[in-house]
Amino acid sequence: MGGSALIITCKLGFERVVASYVEELDPAAEVEATPQGFAGLVLVRPGNLKAEELARAVKERVPEAEKVFVADAECNASIEEIVRCAVGISAGISREESFAVRTVRRGSHGFTSLDVNVAVGSAVKEATGARVDLENPDKVIFVQILQDKAYLSLVPGSEFYKKMPSSKYPVYKVFRKLVVAHEPYLGPPDASYVMGTRIGREVQVFEVGKLYVTPVGAVDAYSLYSFLRGAFEGQRSRFELQKRSYGREVVKTEVYVQDMYQFARSRLGKPLIIFEPEGEPVSRVAGEVADFIIRKVFKEKEEVAIMVGAREGVPTGLFRFADFVLDVAPGVVISTEYALSSGLIALATILHEKLVEAASSGELGAGEP
Repeated sequence: MGGSALIITCKLGFERVVASYVEELDPAAEVEATPQGFAGLVLVRPGNLKAEELARAVKERVPEAEKVFVADAECNASIEEIVRCAVGISAGISREESFAVRTVRRGSHGFTSLDVNVAVGSAVKEATGARVDLENPDKVIFVQILQDKAYLSLVPGSEFYKKMPSSKYPVYKVFRKLVVAHEPYLGPPDASYVMGTRIGREVQVFEVGKLYVTPVGAVDAYSLYSFLRGAFEGQRSRFELQKRSYGREVVKTEVYVQDMYQFARSRLGKPLIIFEPEGEPVSRVAGEVADFIIRKVFKEKEEVAIMVGAREGVPTGLFRFADFVLDVAPGVVISTEYALSSGLIALATILHEKLVEAASSGELGAGEP
């Protein structure tokens, strides 16, 4: 292949689909799906179109293409040659900008991706005077190594989506200070078990600090046992997955059992929010609720209790002791399996922007939970 290259990434199994669409856009292009056997890639040498034109056309018309990179330079896959090419394309980085180096290495080599990042980063910093910013760089030198060849692209930092950019606040930090009181779903043992696994998984997904399983009065012991067994199983399976896949510490939700009335009595005077259809629409009191939670968690260092019903619902007598009674979706009856997650997502939605503002202004500061 000769001429400027495009490297296109896609979901596994879509390589030939993407290749066929690229051939339609530029029939004279040389297109190779899974180059050298590397799945999830399509390597293209444009024919009638310029590389930038073809890349733009692919981005606009081929949704199966995940990422499209124009190789501003290519060389043999040695650190020395990669550094030389990186310095050459770094003319596109001004002294006032920040940059980072990302390397994806496919194949077997006598060096690591980190070795490439360090060598290229040092050389580019010296050549440009720009500062290194690994979190939110203005520009990224992206090095893709396919066995014996390296392809380098200089791209805006925005090309690399991040789950947690600086414009977001990790709401799990607030959820860890929540206490969920959830009425157990009690029915046939197998149904109670299944519902228990879903509730257990939900509280662990959000990393809620504590789950109180709160039956109302005397209940069937075996149905409660089945629900609790499911809750622990759902919590455990999600926690194990989080430990394997998260790049941070994961907190395991604590689980307790207490009668719902006694739970409310033990927390008299403490923050309590109840989710039931009789309450105010969340949208109507969103700002007030967000300010309340942020004040209680960050300023007053208190846990905020969230109460959710199941088949019977939260007894209306408890509404008098709640700071807020909220309705997530007026006119819609939300089933037990979705009630808690709907409430927590609603809270995350109304909290987020205020958390970002408070964090950026320094209001949270050392008060972060």
